Amino acid sequence: MSGKQYVAGLRAVEQLLATGATDVRRIFAEYRSVNPRVKAAIEQAREQGIEVQSANRARLGQMSGETRHQGIVAEIRRATLLDEAGLRTLVEARLADASKQPLLLLLLDGVQDPHNLGACMRTADAAAVDAVVVPRHGAARLGPTVSKVAAGAAERLPYAAVPSLPRVLAWLADYGVARIGTGEKAEYSLYDTDLRRPLALVVGSEQTGLSGSVESRCDRLVSLPMHGTVSSLNVSVATGVCLYEALRQRNPAKAPGA
Repeated sequence: MSGKQYVAGLRAVEQLLATGATDVRRIFAEYRSVNPRVKAAIEQAREQGIEVQSANRARLGQMSGETRHQGIVAEIRRATLLDEAGLRTLVEARLADASKQPLLLLLLDGVQDPHNLGACMRTADAAAVDAVVVPRHGAARLGPTVSKVAAGAAERLPYAAVPSLPRVLAWLADYGVARIGTGEKAEYSLYDTDLRRPLALVVGSEQTGLSGSVESRCDRLVSLPMHGTVSSLNVSVATGVCLYEALRQRNPAKAPGA
């Protein structure tokens, strides 16, 4: 499953070109731009055999939406988009590969803000997550804002938009994948939970947390200790803490101070 989408902004486009991404179909840019970084990106795209088209600011704005395009937009075809069947195939392949770290999935239950989705994907890529899974409806979608915040991770990290998160959680249990959800009033602490197993970390939306149907499919709910006056963290910050605790447990020799 793949689809044509746009990535806007200098840093995001530079990141795509630096990795030699084969899914960049064409570059749209302001030829009259005096920004040397735009000119360098145009030249780099041409060296890689990528088509470059001139576009005025109005057209760039139409493609980039609310994201600041800075004079350049890349049209890409995402090879990492998965449907539910593709997600199952990925899970089966990862569980069968004993040479790698245990499977690690990030399930986002109704995250609404594309900035939060982008930040979660950026951290997920850094923490060796195998795929990000979101509901097909009622959540932020991939787009220019997500790509810009994710700084290249949105184009590399497998991403599955599925009809039903509870159904995915049900068949993950059949594969022996631990399903750990997050919640402010959870009985267990993140730091008292074994995250070294094949794992699906489930994080809820910004306002309401996990939905009841998703929460009921989790094997355990965990929380982060809060010692200040605020009662909760931003969803992308909490996701980062949880993923890096999983990474620390899986790679104790690389942990700080080890």
